Amino acid sequence: MSIRQKILMCAPDFYDVEYVINPWMEGNIHRSSRLQAVEQWRGLEKIVREHADVDHAIPCQGLPDMVFTANAGLVLDREVVLSRFMHPERQGEEPHFKRWFEKAGFTVHELPKDLPFEGAGDALMDRARGLLWAGYGFRSELDSHPRVASALGVEILSLRLIDKRFYHLDTCFCPLERGFLLYYPAAFDAHSNLLIENRVDPEMRIVADETDAVNFACNAVNIGRTIILNKAGEELKKRLQAAGFTVVETPLTEFMKSGGAAKCLTLRLTEPAIHRHERARVRVESRILRMEGHLLDSGLLDRALELTVQNGGSFKILNFELGAQRQSTSKAEINVSAPSTEMLERIISQLIDLGAVPPPEDVSDAELMPVALPGVAPDDFYATTIYPTEVRLCGKWVQVAEQRMDGVIVVGEAAGEARCVLLRDLAVGGKVVVGIKGIRAVRKTESRDLRESSRGVEEFSFMGAGVSSERRVELVVDQIAWELRRIRERGGKVAVVAGPVVIHTGAGEHLARLIREGYVQALLGGNAIAVHDIEQSLLGTSLGVDLKRGVAVRGGHQHHLQVINIIRRYGSIAAAVEQKVLASGVFFECVKQGVPFSLAGSIRDDGPLPDTEMDLIRAQKDYARLIRGAEMVLMLSSMLHSIGVGNMTPAGVRLVCVDINPAVVTKLADRGSLESVGVVTDVGLFLSLLVQRLEKLQAGGSAA
Repeated sequence: MSIRQKILMCAPDFYDVEYVINPWMEGNIHRSSRLQAVEQWRGLEKIVREHADVDHAIPCQGLPDMVFTANAGLVLDREVVLSRFMHPERQGEEPHFKRWFEKAGFTVHELPKDLPFEGAGDALMDRARGLLWAGYGFRSELDSHPRVASALGVEILSLRLIDKRFYHLDTCFCPLERGFLLYYPAAFDAHSNLLIENRVDPEMRIVADETDAVNFACNAVNIGRTIILNKAGEELKKRLQAAGFTVVETPLTEFMKSGGAAKCLTLRLTEPAIHRHERARVRVESRILRMEGHLLDSGLLDRALELTVQNGGSFKILNFELGAQRQSTSKAEINVSAPSTEMLERIISQLIDLGAVPPPEDVSDAELMPVALPGVAPDDFYATTIYPTEVRLCGKWVQVAEQRMDGVIVVGEAAGEARCVLLRDLAVGGKVVVGIKGIRAVRKTESRDLRESSRGVEEFSFMGAGVSSERRVELVVDQIAWELRRIRERGGKVAVVAGPVVIHTGAGEHLARLIREGYVQALLGGNAIAVHDIEQSLLGTSLGVDLKRGVAVRGGHQHHLQVINIIRRYGSIAAAVEQKVLASGVFFECVKQGVPFSLAGSIRDDGPLPDTEMDLIRAQKDYARLIRGAEMVLMLSSMLHSIGVGNMTPAGVRLVCVDINPAVVTKLADRGSLESVGVVTDVGLFLSLLVQRLEKLQAGGSAA
């Protein structure tokens, strides 16, 4: 004979929507009908009483959400883990529920005050499997799960919630009798859905669609074969009935204004004892990491914590030392947690890119695995970024050579040698760094004074990272012109990545002038910019449009093909210059000034020009050769070629991306590098302003 269940409820004497702590409350402050709420609550209580005994907690004025007793705590047998509410608005409920449980004879377990855990709202017993499903992501912290597991001796499976509407596990997940599960998969991340599917057979999973989910069909009370809920669609009711359940609907719309329904309004007090584990079983992996630098004003600490949460992890700041002086750096020690080793390593690999390192006592040599197939890295290889990276070999930190994005680290035969290598260049037997041990990214520590300078406070240093709007174009151009002047005077190197839009906008003459006056030391592009530059030089058009009059020329659609044909007749652009066929333009100046250029072809290219490299691999290598040693790269309206160059360029090289399309600028400029800036403007306007500013600098004398 089964024991009659006992349920805890709390009358809505003081219920109202008085604040906003979830999306359902928005727009509903003081819009709930007390009379209707009482009527709906009594309707639910009456149905529950038909299947279980009901105990009552005493409602308290000023605690309107006390009616949602599911959040009072998590009950197992005669023990309860008391809730620690995330929001201050509900923290006043804790002592009242503590007194109720103690008076009722429960053993009360309390978590630390700064560790949110919201009871049976985020922790649901699966009686058929003898385990606890626990949610995290909005109200309860992942780090609370090991403590709950230890207190109750239960196995916990952690599920990450990702839809703010379903802020508690019980709003979208309901374990049913006999092993069935009613849930809304879209409320969870991919890892959690896989975990559910691995533990619950397909025939036992009853999936709610979005309509049912937002009607809180999953926020149901299951007592035996009866399921009590707010509302369910006909199809869902048929599936539940086919599984042997009787569905009882009772309207709870007033409580949905606060983000709760049947399950939220009840707490099961008679959770029978299950097999207790001597050691708590919960998959939560943790690592301690340290960060140092100007963590607050650079935003690095915020980014590290945000990345942790976005990737399904949790964090606790163990120690934080704020720099006391303007030039002082801050230090942080962070405990990072995740529900699986794989997820934790994915988080840590991203934090390493931000400069995070393990404490000295946890530092070990990098793990190496040999390459078994040419051009194929071992599983779990470490993918490099633009930031200077070091690997630990034989107890020493070694600088990785040829730093670039999207490579792997290969350790040489000689001790203390490591370099970035592209996947395609991996040779059999090469030792590749795998995992996350023994790797650290070296972030440049910018002083506050330097950052102020970069904003134009003292002198025209280079701008901080970001995307500049039209109203800031002139300021940015001033800074770039000043920096170009400095680089030229000290014999430095500037590379330009340019698209055909430079020619179409009539800015070819400005780029040609920059080359002629020694501001450009390498030019990279595709077949199109060269074709249209030469078309403009020879025929006065670009894509068949007369650039001076802005009108299409009869037969102009053939001009680019005629130009390609002419250059092919002479064998190269340089030969056409030598034969005095080509006497002006961007590529004329490159040849005359000895500025190397590289043209990378694509499947769309006509001709192409004989100088265009149609082998992608060779073109990439040539690009990498030309940008080596560059101090600045100007990216002028050429998204694909600029992305390629950006991936090859290590941190420390100043990148300027100019495009009329903000999406292109953001994509290219958002590298996390302090030396990168995006400019949203017409490239023709930009180059015209840049030449004007350089003229003023020239007239004003040396920039030194």
